[in-house]
Amino acid sequence: MTFTLEPLPYAYDALQPYLSRESFEYHHDKHHATYVTNANNLIKGTEFEGKPIEEIITASHGKNVPIFNNVAQHYNHANYWKWMKPNGGGAIPGKIEKALVESFGSVDKFKEEFQAQGLGQFGSGWVWLEIKDGKLAVRKTANAENPLVFGAKPLLVADVWEHSYYIDYRNRRADYLKAFLDHLVNWAYVEELYDAAVK
Repeated sequence: MTFTLEPLPYAYDALQPYLSRESFEYHHDKHHATYVTNANNLIKGTEFEGKPIEEIITASHGKNVPIFNNVAQHYNHANYWKWMKPNGGGAIPGKIEKALVESFGSVDKFKEEFQAQGLGQFGSGWVWLEIKDGKLAVRKTANAENPLVFGAKPLLVADVWEHSYYIDYRNRRADYLKAFLDHLVNWAYVEELYDAAVK
């Protein structure tokens, strides 16, 4: 199995004014493409070749840093694109809202926690909504790490590597995270992953 760079699930300018065409041309077409190329070259002829991506991520974590970094970054980005959509944010599906309230006390408390963890991630990384043992939690991770390596399933992520927002927000990570939650989140994809995780 070789990894492929899938096209974005929307036009390059579909998420303006929150993320620009230029941002996607660099982030998807250059950054993500490089991870795909590197991942394919690195797994060739190794024990990881042909394995499912989730298995490669968990098996290479802490053991083969170059393979882990490139494969996990491909996985993280491939999902990140799907976690956004034009006219996103807005109403949250009932079952997700209920789960957020049960885990955080309210949707607003979840958003506060998500933004706080995203802002608190020093340097490059990600901020996730994850599910483990039926409970939702927010986790920040450094570099390429994701919830899979902690035995959890990812439900939502915002990329907080500077290259993901610097073209549009410069150093204003807080404004980017607010725009992400209010205007970009594809809650239907969150619901799809939640349904699969609680089956």
